[in-house]
Amino acid sequence: MTETLDRIMKTADRPPLVMVRGAGSWLWDRDGKRYLDFVQGWAVNSLGHSPRVVLDALQAQGGRLINCSPAYYNEPMAELAALLAETSGLDQVFPCNSGAEANEGAIKLARKWGSRHRDGAFEIITMHGSFHGRTLATMAASGKPGWDALFEPKVPGFRKVPLSDLDAVTGAISPRTVAVMLEPIQGEAGVVVAPDDYLCALRALTRERGILMILDEVQTGIGRTGRFLGCQHAGIAPDIVTLGKGLGGGVPLAALVAADSVSCFEYGDQGGTFNGNPLMAAVGCAVVETVKQPEFLQMVAANGTYLADRLRALAADRGHGEVRGRGLLLALELKGQDSKKVVTAALDHGLLINAPRPDTLRFMPALNVSTDEVDEMVARLEASLG
Repeated sequence: MTETLDRIMKTADRPPLVMVRGAGSWLWDRDGKRYLDFVQGWAVNSLGHSPRVVLDALQAQGGRLINCSPAYYNEPMAELAALLAETSGLDQVFPCNSGAEANEGAIKLARKWGSRHRDGAFEIITMHGSFHGRTLATMAASGKPGWDALFEPKVPGFRKVPLSDLDAVTGAISPRTVAVMLEPIQGEAGVVVAPDDYLCALRALTRERGILMILDEVQTGIGRTGRFLGCQHAGIAPDIVTLGKGLGGGVPLAALVAADSVSCFEYGDQGGTFNGNPLMAAVGCAVVETVKQPEFLQMVAANGTYLADRLRALAADRGHGEVRGRGLLLALELKGQDSKKVVTAALDHGLLINAPRPDTLRFMPALNVSTDEVDEMVARLEASLG
């Protein structure tokens, strides 16, 4: 097995484990050790590992039609588009395979709109600390520290400002500006929340200046914050929203969603071999139908409050810092401990958590995690903190 693992490109610092099975909030490695998973594929497994609703959708659709090519419509594609339009309040949907692909599409759509409606404007204002993906354009759009010198030359057209600083956005707008793009919660930056009043003011500013608002909800969408979209806490609707991660419940699925007034792609401007394929779209429909239910979203909000309260109690007892986030996307600020070392210790205790920053732990459990599993996670985390 070691020889076969050596054939995998070294693009991530992975521990010497091979996972072989998952169920709900739990993973098992090939040696039979069980892990409580509060990463869930970076908020991908919205309903946990191998949930029945996803397995049923795969089996039912796999027996009917897996892929007919994007040259034709298919029923799950149409159903998914209708569901995402309904739940987002927007109009047009381009299904795709990853959040980065959705964000790349959003950048292209904004530039196309700028060429038509804003005298060729193409610049997009993005935020320091942001993360939009690993394509050349989405890396250029991102404000992740350390990325500014990678893969030169950069794709031009992105101007970065501090998150939650409306004056900085106002000062950065020029005749070349076509849009402002941001995450409602910056996950990779350490779960930094954009305040609701800032999002409302930014929506008003973009309308006043005649530019677009693009929200990257790849991590915050699909119920993660206790609302179907993170921006719904602020009561706003962007011109463009991108979705991914939890949309597929574990399978590769994402979406670019836009208002009619912005949807100006022409034939050939955008596409992809697997985009909107029936198998993945059927899974997306099953996930959205589950998550959009009011009682499900209420459960997410309640579980998020419970997890945050347990983390705050732990932080107070151990002398650590604040708990940030919303719903079931939370972070704990550590004081005097290296988060990566804590993650390594947690692995020994059968707990999977994430360290987006040297002083921060991130928690992204399944949306249907139980309070008993939260309690078990806190117990294992306490042991890992030493």
